[in-house]
Amino acid sequence: MNDPLLPEDGGQTPLAPEELEGLIPSYITLRGELNEAEQINIVEAQAWAYKRNRSVLSIDFLNDLHKRMFGKVWKWAGQYRKTGKNIGVEAHMIQIALKDLVDDAAYWIEHSTYEPDEIAARFHHRLVFIHPYPNGNGRHARMAADLLLRSMGQEEFSWGSKNLTDPAKTRSEYITALRDADGHDYAALFKFVRS
Repeated sequence: MNDPLLPEDGGQTPLAPEELEGLIPSYITLRGELNEAEQINIVEAQAWAYKRNRSVLSIDFLNDLHKRMFGKVWKWAGQYRKTGKNIGVEAHMIQIALKDLVDDAAYWIEHSTYEPDEIAARFHHRLVFIHPYPNGNGRHARMAADLLLRSMGQEEFSWGSKNLTDPAKTRSEYITALRDADGHDYAALFKFVRS
């Protein structure tokens, strides 16, 4: 049930007090309990999202998707982060960056600028790069990219899951591919999403 692209700590690591801020279920004290609660919420959100035929290319939809993915676990689900992080755009630029992203992706689709896989991978990368929410950005961006693929009549990405013998290696490859894409080298990301 765990996401292979999340760091694995065996689940026994206690959460620090600052990690508990905004947490809804009061029984959660360990990383494994948090991962499990989030995963259950994500599965419910996935069922909701895949029943709908709505455009992924809407800021309201992206925020609603994040809220549905994490809203039973975190009070801040679906709300933009208010502080800077070591990654992501400045907090005050999030809405503008998201608007640019959905407009760009709509243009790419309308004008066949790229093949569908490339559109979805570029969309995913930019959404992760913007890093709109306090947490869950990678999982949110992966689901949003898969929904975008479905809207274009394509199969979802495998996200490295075909070779999950070593989840730590899979996560490392994913992070490396995203960092390469930060430097406008998308080759590793295009390969990873279908591996």
